[in-house]
Amino acid sequence: MKVRLAINGYGRIGRCCLRALHESVWRERFEIVAINELADVESMAYLTRFDSTHGCFGHAVEVAEGDLFVDGERIRVFHGAHPEDVPWGELGVDLLLECSGHYVSRTHINRFIEAGCARVLLSNPGGGHDDVDATIVCGVNEADLTVAAQIVSAASCTTNASVPVLSVLDQCFGVENALLTTLHSVMNDQPQVDGYHHPDLRRTRAAMQSMVPVSTGLARGVERILAQLAGRVQARAIRVPIVNVSAIEMAVSLRSEIDAARLKACLTEACAEYPELLAYADAPHASVDFNHDPHSVIIDGSQTRVAGRMVSLLLWFDNEWAFANRMLDVAGRWLA
Repeated sequence: MKVRLAINGYGRIGRCCLRALHESVWRERFEIVAINELADVESMAYLTRFDSTHGCFGHAVEVAEGDLFVDGERIRVFHGAHPEDVPWGELGVDLLLECSGHYVSRTHINRFIEAGCARVLLSNPGGGHDDVDATIVCGVNEADLTVAAQIVSAASCTTNASVPVLSVLDQCFGVENALLTTLHSVMNDQPQVDGYHHPDLRRTRAAMQSMVPVSTGLARGVERILAQLAGRVQARAIRVPIVNVSAIEMAVSLRSEIDAARLKACLTEACAEYPELLAYADAPHASVDFNHDPHSVIIDGSQTRVAGRMVSLLLWFDNEWAFANRMLDVAGRWLA
């Protein structure tokens, strides 16, 4: 019998999770039985079929009796504003993919469990360490998953891209300090034109006309997984005017001097160990080359620089598609 999944919040990540499942090895293991989304079902169907970033969905999508049908399989659709508005228990939901991003504290997340969901997997890092039973980055700490856990976070797209690389560098050479600069594609908390859109004044500026510095919790996310690096990682983020695919410029101080050959050998060995998560490329790439790429991170070997104990790496990742695939991977490792 398949594991019964539900999705709360059918935006960019929610829709990518549904689409990714149909391209994933988990298709035989999971089925999506319900979606809760405030938008009308016709719009949901349309945006499932057609996506400006990831292209047309190669499966039949229809609407009947207020529900979605994908390849003839019924997905119940609800439009509840609160967790209690949906009969999760009656639906027999084994795992809820919470993709709205609105629920971060244990008190609020527990409302889904009290309403009948057996477990909840967050598409955000959660408010704090005590708000989740585990935060999982595939390829690093899957062993922390337990059957007893009820609330798990799949971290963030940037954490999934940076932590595996930092972990490899720390194991191979020892990390003294790291500075991470994320160049992230635009998000829906930015306006198309200047307006009163956000308490952060920079985010009131038009998204497609500027590079916009924003706050980031990436350093805290790294330290939550790699506790040995606590106090030694700093991060900043800049939104850049493209619709998808992001990058991280990672500057790391190592404990001993190395050369480019040793560094490449260490990184490519890690990519070979986790080929579905990490990739290495040294062609003259542009960001668009990684659209719809399911890897957590692609290390751009052509941009690697080494100076004594200092290393600079450029890491690419599809912040939508890769993260949706990691959500499914965490779900699979949790419930396998």
